[in-house]
Amino acid sequence: MSEDIFIEPRYAVQHRKGWIEVICGSMFSGKTEELIRRLNRAKIAGQSVEIFKPSLDTRYDESAVVSHNDNAIPSSPITSSLNILLMRNQATVVGIDEAQFFDNELVYVCETLAEQGVRVIVAGLDMDYLGKPFGPMPHLMAVAEYVTKVHAICMVCGDLATHSFRKHADQNLIMLGEKDTYEARCRHCFNIGMKENV
Repeated sequence: MSEDIFIEPRYAVQHRKGWIEVICGSMFSGKTEELIRRLNRAKIAGQSVEIFKPSLDTRYDESAVVSHNDNAIPSSPITSSLNILLMRNQATVVGIDEAQFFDNELVYVCETLAEQGVRVIVAGLDMDYLGKPFGPMPHLMAVAEYVTKVHAICMVCGDLATHSFRKHADQNLIMLGEKDTYEARCRHCFNIGMKENV
């Protein structure tokens, strides 16, 4: 089984034609790694880049966006997605990590930026620990020009994983954690685990 390779669209600053790219998938699928890769390429190309993340995500660093592989890129932690419009500083490329934790105004923010000619790159979980669409991600995927779904490996059977299975019985929708709290699972193994937790 081969995965589609994302071909980055050509971004001509002089034309100022903006769009939205969404990188989604389960935990441990490489979403943040891919976000950092695209943002670094934009920086190498001399484009003006601003990066944002929710202030509640302090797992690896207070301010930087950090992948599970310890790759990092400086960012601005914010409490409201509307702050992105105020803090963009004329950037032509805006990166947003952990988008599922933002309010629903994030969709308006991303569309506003794209209309202003900004390339917007958003990464986040598409489903919560119950396997349900998470926060503003479904709407962002609907309005985006480009959607890339990345996959992890199921920790039970080794197939492609699309779900984030929570190993602890906690009913809070938002629960920050790592491999001690979550594991990637395929649909089948996720459903088995959910039935065992009932």
